[in-house]
Amino acid sequence: MTAILKVDTIQDTSGNNIINESSNTITIGASGDTISIPSGATITNSGTATGFGGGKVLQVIYAVTSTQVDLTSTTWTDVVSASITPASSSNKVLALAAIGGLNRHSGDTELQLRILRDSTAVGETKGLNNGSNNFLSDVGCSINELDAPSSTSSLTYKIQINNRDANGTVTASSNGADTSITLLEIEGW
Repeated sequence: MTAILKVDTIQDTSGNNIINESSNTITIGASGDTISIPSGATITNSGTATGFGGGKVLQVIYAVTSTQVDLTSTTWTDVVSASITPASSSNKVLALAAIGGLNRHSGDTELQLRILRDSTAVGETKGLNNGSNNFLSDVGCSINELDAPSSTSSLTYKIQINNRDANGTVTASSNGADTSITLLEIEGW
């Protein structure tokens, strides 16, 4: 025999509502209450969990290249890119760029790096230079930016390099060094 208990509200001994059902929404506790899950108990979610605060990583996209890029002009040039589609416009994108095999050959120039979201720069170095007519040789660099694109469209993030003075040659991913971009969608808060 199956027993069915039909109620809209369950109250504690003081008359406070501890479980309430209204319009297909079940409310457990009230503002300021603590709901405790005992040690060893498991909560399983088969639906969509919302309202737990932000900061959770929702997805991770990774792209890497070891293709060398040599640049003698001031034109911003792509090194590697990846695309991500945020689930909510309130979510953020943490872009982690790791650039390997950076070189600055001859001349007094600066190697500049940036992260671009579609056509918007979201992070940029001001220039890597170790002095007049000195070389950078196979160094690494990273740029990390937390971007708030306010979008649910597909977004393309790129690592780009620039030869600021077009005096000599700058290089990324020289000698097969990896350059990578990692995109993490962070739930908004």
